[in-house]
Amino acid sequence: MANPLFDTLFGCHARKDTVFLHLQDGSVVTHAAFLARAAQYANAFIAAGLQPGDRLALQAEKSPQSLAVYAACIQAGIVYLPLNTGYTASEVSYFVENSGARLLICDPSKADDLKPVAQSAGASILTLDAAGAGTLQQSAAGMQTQFDTVARGADDLAAFLYTSGTTGRSKGAMLTQTNLLSNAQTLVDVWQFTKEDVLLHALPIFHTHGLFVATNVSLLTGGAMIFLPKFDVEAVIDLLPQASAMMGVPTFYTRLLDDARFDRDLVAHMRLFISGSAPLLAETHVQFEARTGHRILERYGMTETNMNTSNPYDGARRAGTVGFPLPGVELKITDPATGDALPQGEIGQIEVRGPNVFKGYWQMPEKTREELRADGFFITGDLGLIDDQGYVQIVGRNKDLIISGGYNIYPKEIEVLLDDQPGVLESAVIGVPHPDFGETVVGFLVPEKGQDPDLERIDRAARADLARFKHPRKLIVLPELPRNTMGKVQKNVLRAEYGQLFSA
Repeated sequence: MANPLFDTLFGCHARKDTVFLHLQDGSVVTHAAFLARAAQYANAFIAAGLQPGDRLALQAEKSPQSLAVYAACIQAGIVYLPLNTGYTASEVSYFVENSGARLLICDPSKADDLKPVAQSAGASILTLDAAGAGTLQQSAAGMQTQFDTVARGADDLAAFLYTSGTTGRSKGAMLTQTNLLSNAQTLVDVWQFTKEDVLLHALPIFHTHGLFVATNVSLLTGGAMIFLPKFDVEAVIDLLPQASAMMGVPTFYTRLLDDARFDRDLVAHMRLFISGSAPLLAETHVQFEARTGHRILERYGMTETNMNTSNPYDGARRAGTVGFPLPGVELKITDPATGDALPQGEIGQIEVRGPNVFKGYWQMPEKTREELRADGFFITGDLGLIDDQGYVQIVGRNKDLIISGGYNIYPKEIEVLLDDQPGVLESAVIGVPHPDFGETVVGFLVPEKGQDPDLERIDRAARADLARFKHPRKLIVLPELPRNTMGKVQKNVLRAEYGQLFSA
């Protein structure tokens, strides 16, 4: 039995001497050098007592070495668990204990705080810093640069990704070899990536977007990546001329648009800009096309499924939509109460089924049954509709639905109106408790640079265009919206801070 994921992503010997990673300092890493390092790590993991099916947790800064840990895990049949570098020791403790990780790899600066965490969970601990130094590198230095790839089946687990946990404890999504490989193969096809592509990679690699989308697509084609430790406008503008494609979150594109150097000439050679992980404002779409001549391709995915939909490569990329279901992915809009499919154009919960859909939540069979139906459809928790042209539109999260006086209110509808008002850069709408209506609407506005939005004028616009029960009861101006590391607005933070506005 082979190892489908490793064999397909890393097994093309013909490309070993070609460049895989272009680094910010001008140095490069070839496929051959990357695979040699991964093999040393795999040997080190086996020497540390890990066996196929064991879990390995990594909380380390983005680097070629930390990416090689991912490759080593796949080759050795170890289940890979990447952790957000911003997590505290207390948060890491939950992930290590819940996953049953046998080995924790962390930055040396966090080792003192995390040693008790590893010890409590019965795990070993090694260190790895952004330069590739640490006890992992020391352990691997004397190891062979070849490793006999461990056989794995298509349904064997390849990785755990933990959900953000905004409504309770994070859930460990179990992703199989087929989940990851099938999605990467589909994306290569629909986005037309080839070995000639050079992808500008400024995303973190502890998340689906940067790891299983950007990296796997590049590996599958044998292309190269400009591998930046983080998004930095100066570095991106400097290195874009060497790239053919870029994947980013909306804030990447808004920050680039704030820089006058980012213009049509700078990106004339570019083939594709892709955005995901958070909704892209329609205004950003418009501004980006006007400035560069490129229309951003927006898509939709999540931790449990990788990518589900995409705007077309050839065809209209429609602002405010996430395109069509990917080949092999079924998507339907259902009534949250009954699970019945709804007619086209009606808002309901989004359900998806396909080879990309995860196996279930680790050690949470009840939660798995709640969200993963027996027929294979996954209840995403997102609300959306399919419009008259077949494009999928996301209107919000199910948990963000506002019920005021018995009426359902979808925040996205109000946010679109607020975003269009003079002086408003972006907005967020939440429901907060209200003694008469159960919940009522509160809107948060981020001003455009140097602008002071006229709240009375905005209130009049809302009253003119929205039904009365949808009117924001209060508008609050903030310098910025709270976001997670992938740029998603954290409405739970807003609800926690402003939830008592109307309490008796």
